[in-house]
Amino acid sequence: MTAQGGLRYVYAVCRPFAAALQAQLTGVAGAPPGLLRHHGLVAVVSTVPESDFAEGPLREHLEDLDWLAATARAHQGVIDALTTVTTPLPLRLATVFRDDSGVRTMMEAREADFLHVLDRLEGRVEWGVKLYADPPEQATQPAGRPASGRDYLRQRRMHTRAHEEKWRAAEEFARVLHERLSERAEDSRLHPPQNATLSGVPGQNLLNAAYLVSRSDSEEFVELVDRTKDEAPEMRVELTGPWAAYSFTEPTAEPTTEPTTVPSAEPSTEPTAGPSEPAEAGEQR
Repeated sequence: MTAQGGLRYVYAVCRPFAAALQAQLTGVAGAPPGLLRHHGLVAVVSTVPESDFAEGPLREHLEDLDWLAATARAHQGVIDALTTVTTPLPLRLATVFRDDSGVRTMMEAREADFLHVLDRLEGRVEWGVKLYADPPEQATQPAGRPASGRDYLRQRRMHTRAHEEKWRAAEEFARVLHERLSERAEDSRLHPPQNATLSGVPGQNLLNAAYLVSRSDSEEFVELVDRTKDEAPEMRVELTGPWAAYSFTEPTAEPTTEPTTVPSAEPSTEPTAGPSEPAEAGEQR
């Protein structure tokens, strides 16, 4: 069946679930999400205008950061709502098909992979942990004039050594923290450190990781993260979540089927519209 007046936008694939989504929930382009069933899977979809999501218009929109951020927030809102009632397998931002038939073809082609990943993620959520250290203060000049050039160089070496030791201690704390959290998680992923200039978050990002944790163990995991904040007074530990398990969907986050030639967006290593980065753009079908 062709989507009336538009294309089919797919947020996620999941197993059938009995709980109802929020009555007032809206997704991308303000459309309410619906369920499209195929065998033992459900695709969460909505209708989006072809004037915005066909190949040409979408490519232009993906260059518009405000449009991309708003679309990512709407996409993430649906994923968040799904996470409260089931275990979703999120698809790429702006994954679009021409009609319901295309969506079903995708589910048919990847059914075994989808079911395998959903089995692995069932009852589990993703928590994000970041560790930041503020850069060392610039060495201050001694109150008195150095007695000699040799004395000045000795003071500079002492300051440099102190700064290097501080960074080594911070890096070791990040390593130990990741090991401790990984022991309490079922799986973990290390992501590249955030660039402070791009993220707008001050400090050096020493740890940027995601942890797959069962819902039943999540309270204990959060308490463990909270306790570490007291162990590192000169560093900041940030916890985000619980999210759908974006970082643990490989290799099935990209469906393969006969595509419509329309670009879509890759989910970020963080949840799509999480506190920091918007998702990247990719290809549509």
